[in-house]
Amino acid sequence: MLKTSFQIVNLLKNKKITLAVAESCTGGMLSQVITDINGASKIFKFGVVTYSNQSKIKYLKVPLKTIRKFGSVSGECCKSMVNNLSKISKARLNIAITGIAGPRGGSKSKPIGLVYIGIKKGNKVQINKYLFKNKNRNKIRINSVKKSLELIKNFI
Repeated sequence: MLKTSFQIVNLLKNKKITLAVAESCTGGMLSQVITDINGASKIFKFGVVTYSNQSKIKYLKVPLKTIRKFGSVSGECCKSMVNNLSKISKARLNIAITGIAGPRGGSKSKPIGLVYIGIKKGNKVQINKYLFKNKNRNKIRINSVKKSLELIKNFI
């Protein structure tokens, strides 16, 4: 992951693109792999960990009705997270992650390993749904970060 995050930071610096991150199930892991790279301060505006529904509502302005109707692990919640992060951060590139890392918390309709990653650049918003088969909590989090890095690279 270090090589990928190094490439991303350098690409963002070269293109003068700033980045902001909103994380839930990854708990700050994406922010960490970006800020582990020397010079990331030139592109990284900030990262927030909105782990609880209350923090998603308070800091990212996710409507309570969205969480009640679709759940905090949903494409709709992820879209709200990334759109509102964009408004707050004023970064050119924004990414939001929400999911179920386990080992508990899953259901038949929303199993452990279900992750949504939203990315926004300008007016272009893309919400991606993943179902990671490996049910190990840390592996799900790592895979979520890897997918996020891929999306950032593809969006630059």
